[in-house]
Amino acid sequence: MAEFRVRYAPSPTGHLHIGGARTALFDYLIARKQSGKFVVRFEDTDQTRHVESGVDSQLNGLKWLGVDWDESVDIGGPYGPYRQTERLHLYQPFVDQLLESGAAYRCYCSEADLEKERGEQEAAGQMPMYSGRCRHLTPEQVEAFVAEGRKPSIRFRVPENRVIAFEDRIREHVEFESNGIGDFIIVRPDGIPTYNFAVILDDHLMKISLVIRGEEHLTNTPRQIMMYEALGLPVPEFAHLALILNPDRKKMSKRDESIIQFIEQYKELGYLPEAVMNFIALLGWSPKGEEEIFTREELIEQFDLDRVSKSPAVFDMDKLNWMNNVYIKKADTARITKLALPHLQKAGKLPETLSPEQEQWAHELVGLYQEQLRYAAEIVTLSELFFREDVNYDDEAKAMLAEEHAPVVLGSFLKQVEAAAEFTVDALKAMIKAVQTETGYKGKQLFMTIRVALTGQMHGPDLNMALHLLGKETVSARIKKLL
Repeated sequence: MAEFRVRYAPSPTGHLHIGGARTALFDYLIARKQSGKFVVRFEDTDQTRHVESGVDSQLNGLKWLGVDWDESVDIGGPYGPYRQTERLHLYQPFVDQLLESGAAYRCYCSEADLEKERGEQEAAGQMPMYSGRCRHLTPEQVEAFVAEGRKPSIRFRVPENRVIAFEDRIREHVEFESNGIGDFIIVRPDGIPTYNFAVILDDHLMKISLVIRGEEHLTNTPRQIMMYEALGLPVPEFAHLALILNPDRKKMSKRDESIIQFIEQYKELGYLPEAVMNFIALLGWSPKGEEEIFTREELIEQFDLDRVSKSPAVFDMDKLNWMNNVYIKKADTARITKLALPHLQKAGKLPETLSPEQEQWAHELVGLYQEQLRYAAEIVTLSELFFREDVNYDDEAKAMLAEEHAPVVLGSFLKQVEAAAEFTVDALKAMIKAVQTETGYKGKQLFMTIRVALTGQMHGPDLNMALHLLGKETVSARIKKLL
């Protein structure tokens, strides 16, 4: 039985987008489940869109996400090279075969000719499509074009009156009429093959079994099938993933600010890669049962293309944030501190170089908010009360502090604070207990009064830890100022 092989083949045009990450992840999961090979190659023939750092950005994004591969530009493999521009010499025999069989021909139409033809078709209410004017050129016509210095492109001769049908692993039976396609270019005048031609040759030469890609490639599939058949090559299976929509259920745009679209941004904001992987896996794929939290190994075990939906997936930032919070709560505090600390430093809350005491303080601060954090960068806004000089009181807080019990509780607590030999969490528990004994106030009148006075918040994280992190001097100064 042939080895099962899948590939992720992006253009290196920038950072790893959420849609590309999903395609790569589905490739990876099914390859690992079937003990096959996962290949990452780069389609870089469009030099107008090429970004030099694009290859590293794609690979680094996948690595961060937790996706590994068996063959690519960094580790090589038996079917390399893994950049299209380094494979151009491999394509010429197939070009020659198509020309010799008559399945392709040289086209000498200039861009001006083609533009004029498109305009005439549109004016007549017709679908713009190449007319085939170079299909049957005479030797004399070819000689005249060559004398003019025209460099030909090479077009595939689309058979007439054919139905191109295939079974898609997600969309099931799909059909296209060949008459609506028109002869298309497979090699440009500069000798560079177009996407549709190069991709089938790469997939064939790399022995790809299954092509998983976005539904925007669905209309490319009949073109590719016709070329496979004309070359006498086996056709791989196809699986076309539905779109990912934004929260408004509209097609995602790279200018859409309602969602975070690039994997690098999640890394910068302090999301956990295993949470992002878990979330992306659920964009269009439904596991059995109600469970939504999966390890990578569990995703590999459960993933199946039969449970991938034909309908678009909706990107829900709230769900992602909920899921990331689930992972953060389970994570080691030291790991979350490492992610959160750069954000506090960038915001000027903490110095670039920390003393051991400051490192411990930061660790405890992050631990205080770990249950609340949706992503590490949120630590800056959540912990803001620890870095300001004055407490901000809203009307509700002012009303509570105006009640008759408030100065009694705060006065008693101030005495405890100023007399304290240490300011640990346990010491603070004992101090508040002593205030209760002295004043007779308890519950909301005791605890909420102290919390509101020192933080300005009616609710918040553990009170004793918050007071410990504020420190004795700050707690004392805030109560004195209030009284």
